[in-house]
Amino acid sequence: MVEVRVPATSANMGPGFDCLGIALNLYNRFHIEESENGLYIDGCEEPYKNENNLVYVSMQKCFEKIGYNHGRKGLRISFESSIPVSRGLGSSAACILGGVLAANEIGKGRLNKNEILDIASEIEGHPDNIAPALLGGMTVSIKDGKQVYYEKIKLPQGLKFCAIIPDFQLSTKASRAVLPDSIPYKDGVYNVGRVSLMIAALSNGNFELLKLACKDRLHEIYRGSLIRNYSEIVAECSRLESLCVFLSGAGPTIMAVLKEDNSVFQKYMEAYLSKLGSKWIIKELKSDFDGAFVTNNKSGGIS
Repeated sequence: MVEVRVPATSANMGPGFDCLGIALNLYNRFHIEESENGLYIDGCEEPYKNENNLVYVSMQKCFEKIGYNHGRKGLRISFESSIPVSRGLGSSAACILGGVLAANEIGKGRLNKNEILDIASEIEGHPDNIAPALLGGMTVSIKDGKQVYYEKIKLPQGLKFCAIIPDFQLSTKASRAVLPDSIPYKDGVYNVGRVSLMIAALSNGNFELLKLACKDRLHEIYRGSLIRNYSEIVAECSRLESLCVFLSGAGPTIMAVLKEDNSVFQKYMEAYLSKLGSKWIIKELKSDFDGAFVTNNKSGGIS
């Protein structure tokens, strides 16, 4: 039996479109083992209990990469899911990474983290969720050809994250569809400056610059139109003294960054959200600095 734990992630982080991401202490766990025959999947919704399941698909692609002959063996895959699906918190990245890590362990592939990152990012199509989920903490990552390059960003002490999660889903496909084919030159310059400022401010612990640095012109102004009450919620976050606020991944979750000692934000934001037509919940989170890990019960070890 192989157990894989993968953290939730929040990508883009304002101006860092498709390159910035952070791991959070909310997890999916996958218990996976080979069986006599067939595929058995438990712990997820019925439409995903088949060979199109993202964990299973990712395992097969990893088996192929490492040359493991799975043959006629079956698989038993059990989910313990805390990451909400299609909410911009990296649920698909968690499934992909869970599958690749489990397959590498079962098939004795001995892939290193860079190789796992490349395989999982190839399946996902981009590394901004995969990198922090695998490595933990906050990362900047890019893909050049088939290879992923990344660097971890040292987060300062004293931060926490409030994920404002609605009761409706928003697919990545739909949120990509609203993005324009081209942007004005000045919007590109706007984001380059702000993503640079954001990384510098976080690295130096200068919280006062985050509100300005977190602003975006590449995706949030377009995707926000798909989310009911988006602008009003963002404004309320600012009024309640969040350090900054951004759309988590492709949405619809809205992420507020707070000082760790801010004890009133959640209470007042919940009161505000209760007046809106949609149902929202708030999860107070911290960064996960460890990333994904694998436990193999046969060996008793962690890799």
